[in-house]
Amino acid sequence: MASPSLELQGAIVSRLKASAALTALNKGRVYDAVPDNAVFPYVTVGEGDETSDDVDCVDGFEISLDIDVWSRATGFPEAKAISDEIRKALKTPDLTIPTNALVSFRHRQTRFLRDPDGLTSHAVMTFEAIAEQP
Repeated sequence: MASPSLELQGAIVSRLKASAALTALNKGRVYDAVPDNAVFPYVTVGEGDETSDDVDCVDGFEISLDIDVWSRATGFPEAKAISDEIRKALKTPDLTIPTNALVSFRHRQTRFLRDPDGLTSHAVMTFEAIAEQP
């Protein structure tokens, strides 16, 4: 049986890489592990958690997943533009996952931060999902 959060991550990465509007901004750079020679801007699938939410006859999960945007452009405009395209790409059509049932998926918040290096703008986007295993 496949992990719901792993399936969700795969669906998200596929959707982001297929988004023409996002690719125009980040050249298709979506990573799980960032290569040493990565060019800015890029997107990473960040931290997350999976909490059991079982009820009678249903193995349920509450999933929280961060998607991070990394930019070296001046200020926050590039990070904000990329994060907006990510939100749009994941909003419609509804995501599906291969084995498990994705009951709900939504964008909860985006935080914009200046990294300690003083050069990098960073957007942390948090998404929440409910999934059920068959």
